[in-house]
Amino acid sequence: MTEDNFAEAFNENNAPFAKMMGVKMTLVTKERLEGELVVTPEHCTIPATLHGGAIMAFADNMGGIGAFMNMPPGAMTTTIESKTNFLRPIPVGETAKAVTTPVNLGRSVQVWKTEIFRGDGKLAAVVTQTQMIRAPKND
Repeated sequence: MTEDNFAEAFNENNAPFAKMMGVKMTLVTKERLEGELVVTPEHCTIPATLHGGAIMAFADNMGGIGAFMNMPPGAMTTTIESKTNFLRPIPVGETAKAVTTPVNLGRSVQVWKTEIFRGDGKLAAVVTQTQMIRAPKND
């Protein structure tokens, strides 16, 4: 499979929670991931802006895919830390866009940064997360 096919493959086989949220991957490489989330009323808090937990879940999915792209075959990953800075609201009806890049790609720990942008291109949130990589078990 080439990198051109990764976004399509992840859209078809994404985690059930990401599918339920409506996350759409638009670019998937080892060095950069991009995704979109159309903000619906179900994603929102009052007053009709994207809920902070939805922002965190969107970014967590992005970082998890980044870790998957950079870990050895058969390994597993899980988020062990996540920090979010909320900068601006994202109103219902807009498309939130995520750009995810590696901060550090270690053998057992990876750190990822996801920037979430509003429809007008303004930065709405920055999420930094740490992914633990568990090596495959040798049978």
